[in-house]
Amino acid sequence: QLQLVESGGGLVQPGGSLRLSCAASGFSLDYYAIAWFRQAPGAEGREGVSCISGSDDNTYYPDSVKGRFTISRDNAKNTVYLQMNSLKPEDTANYYCAVDPSGERLCSRADFISRGQGTQVTVSS
Repeated sequence: QLQLVESGGGLVQPGGSLRLSCAASGFSLDYYAIAWFRQAPGAEGREGVSCISGSDDNTYYPDSVKGRFTISRDNAKNTVYLQMNSLKPEDTANYYCAVDPSGERLCSRADFISRGQGTQVTVSS
């Protein structure tokens, strides 16, 4: 059974850093496209903040986090990471990772419907 478990969230001051982890079980995420999303309190929808493709490890970021966030994967640990630097109060949200259960490798084609519960990130002084 495909399962994703996030960890690493917490309270951090503006300008600080956190590294989130997404541990996969029940499948090997080596060739899956993996994305990180966030949902802020009161927000209606989610925002994609990064994706790493399963075909060539190309990475994608929206302008809101580009240059501050870095996604990476460790296939030996079956884990994907999100390094977040220079955090801002507007980064406060529940962060979760997701995959397309069909095994889609391309970020642009993946339907990210299998997700974990998420980990809360709060940026505040």
